[in-house]
Amino acid sequence: MSSLEQLQPLIAPAPISAWPPAPGWWALLVLLPLLAWGVWRLRHLRPSKSEPAPTEQPLDPIRLEALAELARLPKPYDGAPAGAWLQQINALLKRLCRNHYPNSHSHTLNGRQWLAFLDNRCPAAGLTRWMVLVEGAYKPECKLDDKAIAGLSQSVETWIRKHV
Repeated sequence: MSSLEQLQPLIAPAPISAWPPAPGWWALLVLLPLLAWGVWRLRHLRPSKSEPAPTEQPLDPIRLEALAELARLPKPYDGAPAGAWLQQINALLKRLCRNHYPNSHSHTLNGRQWLAFLDNRCPAAGLTRWMVLVEGAYKPECKLDDKAIAGLSQSVETWIRKHV
């Protein structure tokens, strides 16, 4: 007799059942709903990105009056001399600065120093590019095109609204 004949016959493997799952699967079955609930809570607790950012603060009465005065100033359209309009804008800005920054002596500034002072208080307005604001008032026949008038008026309005 050979050694192979002494071996026992093969035992068929027992069928593997899907139930009951191993202990790790039980933990996963409990953790998945907890994880889903946690993600849901985080989404509702975080501020959504679609909410609008806070807009600018309500304007104080002095700024509202300055904006109204700026709107009332007659704009020099159609080639009319702009010197008087530019002087009125400068006077309005100097009054605002004297009111909001009493210790800065801003009303004594002129030229590039005046524009730099305005630009330091509100860089968003970009008033330094409007040198005509300080020079045009002294030119006898300063004329502006309609686009320049609208741009300068918009810059001054932005400065009034947003200066710090």
